[in-house]
Amino acid sequence: MANKKKIAIIGLKGLPAFGGAASAGEHVIEQLADKYDFTVYSTASHTSHRGLYKGANQIVFKKFPIRSLNVLYYYVRSAWHVVTNKYDLVHLHQMDAAFILLLLRLRYKVVATSHGLTYKTGKWSKLLYPYFKLNEWMQASLSNHLTVVAKSLVSHYAAIVPESKISYIPNGINLSTESAVDRQDGDFILFAAGRIISIKGLHLLLPALRKLNYKGKLIVLGDLDQIKEYKAEILALSDGLDVEYKGLIRDKAKLNSYIAGAKLFVFPSTQEAMSMMLLEVASLKTPIISSDIVENTDIFTESDVRFFKSGSVEDLGEKIQLALADGDEMKKRAMHAYATLEDKYQWVSISKQYDEIYRKVMDPS
Repeated sequence: MANKKKIAIIGLKGLPAFGGAASAGEHVIEQLADKYDFTVYSTASHTSHRGLYKGANQIVFKKFPIRSLNVLYYYVRSAWHVVTNKYDLVHLHQMDAAFILLLLRLRYKVVATSHGLTYKTGKWSKLLYPYFKLNEWMQASLSNHLTVVAKSLVSHYAAIVPESKISYIPNGINLSTESAVDRQDGDFILFAAGRIISIKGLHLLLPALRKLNYKGKLIVLGDLDQIKEYKAEILALSDGLDVEYKGLIRDKAKLNSYIAGAKLFVFPSTQEAMSMMLLEVASLKTPIISSDIVENTDIFTESDVRFFKSGSVEDLGEKIQLALADGDEMKKRAMHAYATLEDKYQWVSISKQYDEIYRKVMDPS
């Protein structure tokens, strides 16, 4: 397409993506690359892939020497590079990046996307709460349009700006690629998260299995080194259980092999926005037990997954016992969840909503 509009993307941190916001952004770029000329700003702490990637040009900045300041440096460097170049629009991902809107809006219209409320993850000091709340206000107030990945976030941000300025656009899945996996049958329960922190609920799953006197294998995928105190708690709760900690797996084919091979995937999160992991597991037709937080029940119903009362070790244990006793019922739900993905959560259709917002913001007339 001649004379494609140029869009700068900040906040994904690096492609190829591994979960979360980066995965969502990558899929949108892939679907719309024929319509727009995308430039993705990234940091060497998250990727080494410079240049063309899936139709976008990726600019990768060097890591800042002080690790704790690297992301802050990345945001500022990206904003400065954008305002000293020429684009038609900026798409800013992540609430904690919103402070750079003060610079970006001097020259550009900006679409911002909220992937969740950073200050509720439990990872950050409570001393940073005012900083995150200020960024939240700037994200909603200074952007030209705000998109959110969870229905519950619409009413949250509507307390800051008119609801007409907010669009709910869920995350999605590319079924044509997610389903292409070499399946291996495995006799294990699986837990997976990119960052294993308290909101992911592993500390609920382990005692639930202990109460069941579960003698089978549990495989845990993800980075357990995020919070030292939480890691110690998890390792203590693992005592006496057959648990294999595999660490963070960035290779998508290997990750999918574990997911597809599990007899049961347990998703006990107490806090989410809209989980990409939940969609990816459903795309591989693996039976799911999930917490009943609204962000999960907004995506699937009891016909798709088996829900347990969020935060309840006892109810989680009961639901695992039911699932293990009736594998056919869980497989039936897994097939229904896959059908739900086909109907509602495919990137090929979801990306069109971003396309419409891009066009409206660039040309309000």
